[in-house]
Amino acid sequence: MPSGPDNLDFAEALAEQARRVNAVLTERLDALGQVPPRLAEAMRYTLEAPGKRIRAAVVLWSCEAVCGRVVPAALTAAAAVEMVHTYSLVHDDLPAMDNDDLRRGRPTCHKAFDEATAILTGDALLTLAFEVLARRVADPALAVAMVRTLASAAGPEGMIAGQVEDVLATGTRGELELLERIHCNKTARMFAAAARMGGLAGGAEEPILDGLTLYGLKIGLGFQVADDILDEAAGTDQLGKTAGKDAEQGKLTYPSLIGLDRARRTARELTEQALDALKPLGSAGHMLGLLARELLERTR
Repeated sequence: MPSGPDNLDFAEALAEQARRVNAVLTERLDALGQVPPRLAEAMRYTLEAPGKRIRAAVVLWSCEAVCGRVVPAALTAAAAVEMVHTYSLVHDDLPAMDNDDLRRGRPTCHKAFDEATAILTGDALLTLAFEVLARRVADPALAVAMVRTLASAAGPEGMIAGQVEDVLATGTRGELELLERIHCNKTARMFAAAARMGGLAGGAEEPILDGLTLYGLKIGLGFQVADDILDEAAGTDQLGKTAGKDAEQGKLTYPSLIGLDRARRTARELTEQALDALKPLGSAGHMLGLLARELLERTR
């Protein structure tokens, strides 16, 4: 890949993608009709919380890699992906799940409002994501393909499956195969869906879509391995969420199962596999490659 911008340039490029998606999210929230004020406030509180919008950036840069620009359908898809991701965080933080008080540097939804409101806020964001795709993607065939991709990644064979196995594995020793399956379903499949939806928006052929999907899967797994490492090695102020929570709850993680050194090697290997998946794109996949490297080196 050609040499690219330094870390500051990349951070600004990522921030610009976040601004573009944030504008779409705000527009969608502003367009809501007869929503009870408390629910509308909670949806805005969670969806507009500070975040890097990494999954959204994957959508947009995948689209750019395929067709050279960000088309409107990609922006819609990026917003939908962020809605689903935010819903998952709201529900993850609930007392029945991870029981966390802090998310993105401020009180979690059930702390800022109440538990019932948080549950319903998550439900609202999840269903709104698919409404947005159905209403805002002009090409019906493309809308169906995007809905299918996102639903598969987020549903009972994807993220929900990972969530269930994560809960069931808490407090057990577990095995590496189980841990990989949890992380693949709970985290990586949403990254894979983001990359594929961006490719779909850009009109990619199937071989390129498959490469983008593999890239997303590998960076998603690497992201979760890095998250496990940071939970053990970083502080709460650095993370913007409660540090050490996984160990405290007896969660199955890479450091707890294979140790920090091997976990770091695993993250590097996954990054290299992600970069290999981008090779058919040539220089057009440059920003996606930079993102893979940045995720490996992230500190929060």
